[in-house]
Amino acid sequence: MAPRKTTKPVKSATTPCPPCNGTGEVSRPVRVGRKRRLVGQQAGMCLNCFGAGEIPADD
Repeated sequence: MAPRKTTKPVKSATTPCPPCNGTGEVSRPVRVGRKRRLVGQQAGMCLNCFGAGEIPADD
């Protein structure tokens, strides 16, 4: 009987998205008034990965 072959773990084909760090959400500033004052931040979908949190490795 032949000995078993060991296989190496397959490297993932995707990598975490750099702008959102793999979460799929980024924070956007919220501005109000005529002078466009910054009052806070709001969570929004990452447009780089479209909310998936990962991008293909070939990019």
